[in-house]
Amino acid sequence: MDNYLHERRISIKREIMSHLENQPGLSEEEIMSIIDEFIAVDSREHFLSIEQKKKIRKELFASIRQLDILQELIDDNRVTEIMVNGKDHIFIEREGRIYETDLCFESEERLHDIIQKIVASANRTVNLSTPIVDARLNGSRVNVVLSPVSVDGSVITIRRFPDTPMRAEDLIANGSLTFEALNQLNILVEAGYNMLISGSTGAGKTTFLNIMSEFIPKDERIITIEDSAELRITGISNLVRLETRNANADGCREITIRDLIRCSLRMRP
Repeated sequence: MDNYLHERRISIKREIMSHLENQPGLSEEEIMSIIDEFIAVDSREHFLSIEQKKKIRKELFASIRQLDILQELIDDNRVTEIMVNGKDHIFIEREGRIYETDLCFESEERLHDIIQKIVASANRTVNLSTPIVDARLNGSRVNVVLSPVSVDGSVITIRRFPDTPMRAEDLIANGSLTFEALNQLNILVEAGYNMLISGSTGAGKTTFLNIMSEFIPKDERIITIEDSAELRITGISNLVRLETRNANADGCREITIRDLIRCSLRMRP
């Protein structure tokens, strides 16, 4: 976004936010209508092309009701990872390569507002006493580290998962796995062998585990235990999904992986 549009957006946003303070509970359509009114008034004094108006309109709505400048990245299906390194440096992964964007938050406070919106939607808490949190955001995995633990500003890392999960046939088709190896893994899963799946970040551990879960007999009772629920197990009706929890200011104690494993042993897994 050029400096001119950036300045206009900030100016209009301030006016709209002041206007909305006394009007809680407005619908998305009502907010969009208010945005249009303010853009129309502003454009009488400051020329804006139709394309500029559309761009500002979209960005203002994202800023007020969605995730601000991150929303356009989340809406882009080609983006598989979003990395926010403080308010001024935002990187993305697209088609396996990492790029720095020209986006930035208007202030550190605005970045913190978005962080709180993300973790609140996942019923999580992040603050100075609990500065690290993992959460879920519409099928994506989110990790947050607040400053000053993160020295150069708060960090958000959003890992997006594909809308259509990869299947075993896809691994064979792209040469990641042979049919013989897949058949052997199928036998091991059905036999109930313990298996350890490991690898570097982005190597495909969760994807592979989801594929392996397809081999679990459908009459089994499955208990999944995760820091942040990411597995997409399908076809199992007797499925219980457990997720850890941080302690919070309301007095809720932390629920750890160890707690959940101990609990699962009494759940006939």
